[in-house]
Amino acid sequence: MAENGLTGIQGLLRLKRLRVLNVEGNILTTIPILSALPSLKVLDLSDNHINSSQLEGLKYLSRLEVLNLKWNSLMGGIPPIISTLSHLKSLTLRYNNLNGSLSMEGLCKLNLEALDLSRNGFEGSLPACLNNLTSLRLLDLSENDFSGTIPSSLFSNLKSLEYISLSDNHFEGSIHFGSLFNHSRLVVFDLASNNKYLKVETENPIWSFPLFQLKILRLSNCTLNWPSWVLPSFLPSQYDLRMVDLSHNNITGDIPTWLLDNNTKLEYLSFGSNSLTGVLDLPSNSKHSHMLLLDFSSNCIHGELPPFIGSIFPGLEVLNLSRNALQGNIPSSMGDMEQLVSLDLSNNNLSGQLPEHMMMGCISLLVLKLSNNSLHGTLPTKSNLTDLFFLSLDNNNFSGEISRGFLNSSSLQALDISSNSLWGQIPNWIGDFSVLSTLSLSRNHLDGVVPTSLCKLNELRFLDLSHNKIGPTLPPCANLKKMKFLHLENNELSGPIPHVLSEATSLVTLNLRDNKLSGPIPHWISLLSKLRVLLLKGNELEDSIPLQLCQLKSVSILDLSHNHLSGTIPSCLDNITFGRKAPLMDGTFFTSAFGGTHVFPDPSSYKNQFAKVQFIHISFGISAESEEIEFITKSWSESYMGNILYLMSGLDLSGNKLTGPIPPEIGNLSGIHSLNLSYNQLIGTIPETFSNLQEIESLDLSHNRLTSQIPPQMVELNFLTVFTVAHNNLSGKTPERKFQFATFEQSSYEGNPLLCGLPLERCSTPTSAPPALKPPVSNNRENSSWEAIFLWSFGGSYGVTFLGIIAFLYLNSYYRELLFYFIGKHVPFL
Repeated sequence: MAENGLTGIQGLLRLKRLRVLNVEGNILTTIPILSALPSLKVLDLSDNHINSSQLEGLKYLSRLEVLNLKWNSLMGGIPPIISTLSHLKSLTLRYNNLNGSLSMEGLCKLNLEALDLSRNGFEGSLPACLNNLTSLRLLDLSENDFSGTIPSSLFSNLKSLEYISLSDNHFEGSIHFGSLFNHSRLVVFDLASNNKYLKVETENPIWSFPLFQLKILRLSNCTLNWPSWVLPSFLPSQYDLRMVDLSHNNITGDIPTWLLDNNTKLEYLSFGSNSLTGVLDLPSNSKHSHMLLLDFSSNCIHGELPPFIGSIFPGLEVLNLSRNALQGNIPSSMGDMEQLVSLDLSNNNLSGQLPEHMMMGCISLLVLKLSNNSLHGTLPTKSNLTDLFFLSLDNNNFSGEISRGFLNSSSLQALDISSNSLWGQIPNWIGDFSVLSTLSLSRNHLDGVVPTSLCKLNELRFLDLSHNKIGPTLPPCANLKKMKFLHLENNELSGPIPHVLSEATSLVTLNLRDNKLSGPIPHWISLLSKLRVLLLKGNELEDSIPLQLCQLKSVSILDLSHNHLSGTIPSCLDNITFGRKAPLMDGTFFTSAFGGTHVFPDPSSYKNQFAKVQFIHISFGISAESEEIEFITKSWSESYMGNILYLMSGLDLSGNKLTGPIPPEIGNLSGIHSLNLSYNQLIGTIPETFSNLQEIESLDLSHNRLTSQIPPQMVELNFLTVFTVAHNNLSGKTPERKFQFATFEQSSYEGNPLLCGLPLERCSTPTSAPPALKPPVSNNRENSSWEAIFLWSFGGSYGVTFLGIIAFLYLNSYYRELLFYFIGKHVPFL
């Protein structure tokens, strides 16, 4: 009765001897009173719309042993009615909305053999009464919000456990694998992806060889064997493994290729994000036909890829060796992997050309990532990758024209061949990829116009043609409403900003920097209401800054620098958020996934009810997180990407011909991080409202005609690291040398002749002294004492000096006669 669109099961109540009822995948919202089915032992209500209040009909099923309520609308705690089912042995409640602390007083009194509460929202510590379920063979509490420690008694008491999964929670403390070594029935152990606060220790000096033979072992991201970071020493004693995931653990040592030899049925092996070293050395005569996924990404593996890797893993579906130090050519034998779905060799030192056999033989390939290597040569002229929908060859040394033959997939959704040495024009045939969402051809030597065929790409979200020689205009496309990210920086575009862009009302980023665009900033710019980044730097734009810019309230980065803009700075710019309460950016515009489903042997006797399915699931794509923006702040050109980009905010109007005073409203931009108004003709004072720029890190007002003093309140700007008002007409004293202002050097203030105070020269004292005031009475005695001391000291010194001269002349007749001669000559009247 599964998946039949049933809304009720009243007609089944006449089947008095019914023992198994499966109504999964229907649209049931209620359960009738089931007292008419006294013999029912197995009830599957999964994938319906039943809520917790509709379960009263279960209380009459006194012989029920198996109950499956996954994928329903249960909320709150575990429904109390379930604990009244005294013969219940198997219960699954996964994929519901159950939450709160896990209360199991009633359930712990049952003789459960299988309990699956995964993918809910339970939190807090594990209930102590779990230890009472001594018949439990399957326990799955994964993907909840449990915290606290995992009691060792949970494992030591439950001797019958065959399958245990506590993955994707928030446990902490430590757990010793030795408490499981006597569990001879254990087949699946899954403690993956908790957090770095949970430490798992597998090294037991007493039990060298465990009694179990595992099929699935997942200990990813759980601080395995800290601080020795060694591989579990019991692994060499395991000979029936199907899945091993020890990724994200900082494990050291050589690549454990012996796992492949010991476990001939191994299907899934993941050691990504560790510290493994050595060469991927596999005997050419070995063959692992069961292997589906091999992941050694983000390690320290060097050397060349095995030349016969394709024949060693003929059935491989996913191969990820990215972010290592691999060298040499890509083996031609890759083409023998006809089942390969995803290949990621990016971020290595691979060289040579793309093997023709790989491009022709990997007929199932969906994802090919070879970016950030040293691959060279021309792009292939033919391929057989007819299902490919993600291709990244960026940051290599490919040259020549973009040939038609190497792309023949109607499913292509993302193409990135940026940062190579490709030349020629953008080919017209790119417009034939009707589902293309992402196209990046930046940093090549492409020239000519943008082909009109790109107008056929109705699904295009991301287009990056920057750093080429493309121009002078854009084609008049009418289908830009889905475009979110457009990068045309550093090309040969000229004339007015293309009016066709007014149709791109979903744009989040518009980058037209460093072209030859001229004329005014168009008034239709206000139509791009979703813009967060607008970069028009380094063009020949003129006229005043239009007030329509102020309507772009979501903008966080605005760069109009190095143009010929004139007039005053609009005071309405404070309407723009610039980081103040900016909405969270949903920047994902291309994301895809595929799943290959592989059912691993279930350790439970209730295999039909608890078939544990492992998905080889890969998500990939280009989103706002991978977008990179250059913006000058703190006197340097910085690159921002990912979350940092959308936390950044800045306004750059430097290098124009702006006049008039700085609007005090600019001081209302309390969330802005960078403000640059330098190299203009601004006059007036620095607004006192600038003390409200509490998030400001870089402020450049240099090379203007600003006057008066620097507002002393600005010393309260605690995040300010770069500050310059050099080459203005400022006067008065520099701000007090405290907080961040104590770090600014003379260069921050130079070129202001009337400005004084540290770090410049000290301010001089007034030339005319103020009228003398009668000193306070309390100071008269002190002053008299100092006068007396001075007079006695002066008189004593004078007397000693005079007596010394007399004694010298008396004892030396030569100088005495010389003195008398001098006096007689110059004072004759004596």
